[in-house]
Amino acid sequence: MAEFVKFSVPSEVEKSQAEFLEKIRKRGKIRVGANEVTKAIERQRAKAVFIAEDVTPPELVMHLPILCREKNIPFSYFKTRESLGKAGGIQVATSALAVVDEADMKKELEALLKRIGEIQKGD
Repeated sequence: MAEFVKFSVPSEVEKSQAEFLEKIRKRGKIRVGANEVTKAIERQRAKAVFIAEDVTPPELVMHLPILCREKNIPFSYFKTRESLGKAGGIQVATSALAVVDEADMKKELEALLKRIGEIQKGD
């Protein structure tokens, strides 16, 4: 596990995160890439942030969990950059992704964030 990873995400939760992102990309708005995600966090537009665990060098994304905690924005992890990119609907791997508009999926987002919060408290 990389040094910036604060907790481990079980595979069933990662699968539900991917399913949620596949739905939200069609209805809502997402930002892709460490720079865009950082801007969304700093401007407090991000509703949730997802970070890939296999980013090299880790310095590219190690500030994201810290920023999320400062701004009180929930965050979680994906095992690989490829799986995060695929869930976000892009053809390439990405290091980070932020949900900025959940559209009509507010209840689904809240349920997912509740599960992620339980995992964070457990670790």
